[in-house]
Amino acid sequence: MQLDKLKSLAATDQRILELFAADPDRAQKFSASTGDLLFDYSKTQIDQDVRSALIDLCDAAGLAARREAMFTGVKINETENRAVLHTALRNLDGDPIEVDGQDVMPGVLNTLQRMRVFAEEVRGGAIKGEGGSFIDVVNIGIGGSDLGPVMATHALAPYHDGPRLHYVSNVDGAHIADTLRQLDPKRTLIIVASKTFTTIETMTNARTARAWMQDGGGDPAKQFAAVSSALDKTHAFGIPEDRVFGFADWVGGRYSVWGPVGLPVMIAVGSNAFDAFLRGGQAMDLHFRSADWIENMPVMLALAGIWHRQVQGHASRAVLPYDQRLLRLPAYFQQLEMESNGKSVTMDGSDLTVPSGPVVWGEPGTNGQHAFYQLIHQGTDIVPCEFMVAAEGHEPELAHHHRLLLANCLAQSEALMCGRSLDEARARMAEKGLQGDELERQARHRVFPGNRPSTTLIYPKLTPFVLGQIIALYEHRVFVEGVLLGINSFDQWGVELGKELATSLGPIVDGEESAADKDGSTAALIDYALRHRG
Repeated sequence: MQLDKLKSLAATDQRILELFAADPDRAQKFSASTGDLLFDYSKTQIDQDVRSALIDLCDAAGLAARREAMFTGVKINETENRAVLHTALRNLDGDPIEVDGQDVMPGVLNTLQRMRVFAEEVRGGAIKGEGGSFIDVVNIGIGGSDLGPVMATHALAPYHDGPRLHYVSNVDGAHIADTLRQLDPKRTLIIVASKTFTTIETMTNARTARAWMQDGGGDPAKQFAAVSSALDKTHAFGIPEDRVFGFADWVGGRYSVWGPVGLPVMIAVGSNAFDAFLRGGQAMDLHFRSADWIENMPVMLALAGIWHRQVQGHASRAVLPYDQRLLRLPAYFQQLEMESNGKSVTMDGSDLTVPSGPVVWGEPGTNGQHAFYQLIHQGTDIVPCEFMVAAEGHEPELAHHHRLLLANCLAQSEALMCGRSLDEARARMAEKGLQGDELERQARHRVFPGNRPSTTLIYPKLTPFVLGQIIALYEHRVFVEGVLLGINSFDQWGVELGKELATSLGPIVDGEESAADKDGSTAALIDYALRHRG
């Protein structure tokens, strides 16, 4: 990665406010838009020279060719020899996309149509349980089979007119026990989401749910569906084939909400709203494939991330949606970014010589303001912030709430940039009557260094279409960053070792095998658990 020029540009202590003073049109020049979305990155230290050098990275890395390879089914996931085609799941116009000489779109569209029929029949009562039409749906999955639909279900709450949705992911028995306790086993639909139908947490929860349903008079043959490609295993579990919805290995879990993994969302909001969600993602795909780099929203979002992490060295990134219904979006982006770009080896197997992806975290505003914004404003580490907010909410009768929310969002980004000088703090303390050493001491506590970068994504209203745009925007952002870093954003070998060890530890934790071969700490902890098990 050619960062020498960028690092030399970052060596000066450039004040963001000075950039605005030098160019009254900075906000317009340092923003990108597509449709009704506006991405403003003017409150960063990126100037004309920095942006030009960042864009040069795109050309040097062959981003255009890599982008086209992804969209056309080339197997860019080289460590697993797979294509990367989550974009095909939202290719509603059905333009051909070939993998190994086979057009995948007929199968994608057929599965989508099967999902539509199933979802609408569940919503309308044509498909029902032993006790009548379904009033609850429980999705059992983990990782990408959980975070995506959970996030989207919360985000699209104003459009939710189907059965109640519940999600179980944690293998901790408390999660499924607390969820099922409130439900009627005769009027609950269970969706088991596991591509291989072997994910240990998911299958453990699925077997518990099946036993609960049988004990309560429900019929698993009528009341279970699956999102899986392992038809033999779903059949053995007792799920009819016409209630199994599969997807290919060219869809990674964290990119899978657009297809069968999104089935619970479709049941909640209906197939028309889900189609609008897909259309939003497709619109962002078209923009990403066609816009020049400087006008390309995913590219500029990615370049801002590269500037903050790899050039300026800021280790974390805060995602701050000022929308309560996006409360799970930071966690969703956390997985998307950290599972994709948390690598230390490049595509050719050599060591990565620059920092990999940042730690991604956040909470919805204004809750975060009363939790961790203290560190963001006055802490010793700079945390680039990514704000997002709608121009209006879904509750016109509570419009004053949204105006206050919007004001808070804009105020936080302004405060991070402007700060408050020691002289300003002294003047405030003098107005309160303080003098001498006490004035100086109190003033120093009220200094805000400012010059802390942020970006803002603003949109008209959080609709299904807009949600699709936002999710696809961040997917492509992660892809661009991975290309510039020279890493594979589409495998996740880092999750494998712990899973393997957990499997081997099972018999030891059950007390069936000895822990003698384990390290002293692990053996001692197992001994403690065995001695204190009720």
